[in-house]
Amino acid sequence: MVTKLKHYNPKAAELTNDWQVLDASGQVLGRLATQVATFLMGKHKPSYVPHMLTGDFVVVTNAKLIKVTGLKAEQKIYKRHSQYPGNLKEIPFARMQERQPERIIELAVKGMLPKNKLGRQMLRRLKVYAGAEHPHEAQILGSERREAREEAAAVKAEAAAVEAAKAAPKKAPAAKKASAPKAEAAAVATEAVETAEAAPKPKPKPTAAKKAPAKKAAVKKPAAKKPAAKKAAAKKPAAKKATAAKKPAAKKTTAKKPAAKAAGDSGEK
Repeated sequence: MVTKLKHYNPKAAELTNDWQVLDASGQVLGRLATQVATFLMGKHKPSYVPHMLTGDFVVVTNAKLIKVTGLKAEQKIYKRHSQYPGNLKEIPFARMQERQPERIIELAVKGMLPKNKLGRQMLRRLKVYAGAEHPHEAQILGSERREAREEAAAVKAEAAAVEAAKAAPKKAPAAKKASAPKAEAAAVATEAVETAEAAPKPKPKPTAAKKAPAKKAAVKKPAAKKPAAKKAAAKKPAAKKATAAKKPAAKKTTAKKPAAKAAGDSGEK
């Protein structure tokens, strides 16, 4: 079974940036540069994430007393180019240590930081000085006292919580008295509902209202057929009456013929 772990992503307000002081006198350049880069990136903290500034500020003193191993002091050369033909500058390590000893540590640390905007922001937090004096004593003292301030704030918060807990029980009895009748009423209502649900429900009997429509339907079916037969029978006598009425009219016309014969007989005579 594969389990997915939620990645830790701190907020900017949760991050704390302290000040670290390192003395470079008698230390090897590479060893010191790795320690400085670790502090700048914040890899010495459990809240480290690679996409945020989780590191500290670093102050390096006595940069002119840095050491290198082997023949680097004689063979190491710093090169730079202005992107114009014939403008390559080469500076040996010994000359750089005499003129710009801070530059030696800055270049060594720069090569160990990310090559992006975040790496440039980290490099700005590096403060290198050739001697033992630096103007960041106030920041260093503030970072040293940060833990004491946080502990004092936590103690105050706990004391405030205890006082609030002591003040709360005084008002609690009144709240309980007001809520007691409501609780009793709710208990009675729940008991009534439970008894109603537990009682056996009687089976519903068929009512007369439901049977009446079935009887009406049974009576209506033969009644609908009988009037139609009666109407057909009623129509037949009407036809007979019409034929009976027409027959005397024909007889009347035949009765007129003897009168015509009498008139003819009179004329011939």
